[in-house]
Amino acid sequence: MGSMEVLISDTFSDNYSYDYGNYTYIPYVPDPGTFSCNMEVPDPTQAYVLCFFLVTIFCLAIPGNLLVGWVISTCRQALTPSDIYLVHLTVADGLMALTIPFLAAALVHGWIFGNVMCKLIRLIVEANFYTSILFLACISVDRYMVIVRANESLGQRQRMCSWFLCATVWALGGALALPALFYDAEVLDPDTQTMICSSSFDGGSSNLWRVATRFVLHVFGFLVPLLVMLACYGITVARLLRTRGFQKHRAMKVIVAVVLAFLLCWMPYHGAVIADTFLRAKLVPFICSTRRSLTNLLRITHCLVLVHSCINPILYAFIGEKFRKNMARLLQRRARHERASGSGSKFSRSTSQTSENNGTVL
Repeated sequence: MGSMEVLISDTFSDNYSYDYGNYTYIPYVPDPGTFSCNMEVPDPTQAYVLCFFLVTIFCLAIPGNLLVGWVISTCRQALTPSDIYLVHLTVADGLMALTIPFLAAALVHGWIFGNVMCKLIRLIVEANFYTSILFLACISVDRYMVIVRANESLGQRQRMCSWFLCATVWALGGALALPALFYDAEVLDPDTQTMICSSSFDGGSSNLWRVATRFVLHVFGFLVPLLVMLACYGITVARLLRTRGFQKHRAMKVIVAVVLAFLLCWMPYHGAVIADTFLRAKLVPFICSTRRSLTNLLRITHCLVLVHSCINPILYAFIGEKFRKNMARLLQRRARHERASGSGSKFSRSTSQTSENNGTVL
């Protein structure tokens, strides 16, 4: 993505001139005003506020995604395509959430985890940026097939196709995230030895690489999934409007909430990245205050993207009536099993096998 790169200039502390024959060498002294525009470490107040925000997201995302995965994995009925996509979506969101402590620590102390972890964390973040959005698009396609095409066949062939599609999404996400290998841990301030994790493209082609990687991000990480979701959900809502019953209103509310959450969490970030690309490519006049404001905006919108990892379980699972019923039965079964085990009951095993109302989670 390249949203947090920093441009480091070589600095020289001396102001001496050296005479080499007819040539005079004058060491380069950077303009303090320009150099301050390149600083990537936020001020302490902003750093601690964003750190608290990230920790809150982490505390919500991990339990939420684990709970969704537990409920779906314990369902005894064969998983539907939506169930399969949702399981992989929770894995992607969970992996994304696991990187939050590293990002929060970097805001406060700079990057302290070394060069290898710099590449690894960026690779995980960028890969799951793509995979989570692509799985959202897969869910929208499946909802379209079930509601509009009335495709309710859950044969082995269809499930195998769903698993194959999931493997393809993971492979595509990993391939699109390979530019993260160009990230390195670099010293930002030689005096304090503060380090950052930033991209290190070749100086002569850095702008070209940055524009190319960001173009891929905007196309495959936002525009294509958004168009798929709008098309599938738009047709689905049109079909629901021609039907009657309470369930259609619930389904339409879920669809509207899904699309709005996607736009609110992702559109500000992509807008900030596009503006940053224009500024770095010198397509707009470079102004120091604009550069600092844009850097702060990138940090804030990046945190907003991470919010989506804890919203997904609510939108795709907790709102679903059948999911909530299955979760309640699982919790009741677990409570009965623990009570029976504590009292030495001989019927603990049979109690733990109480029948459930199986079905899709959406």
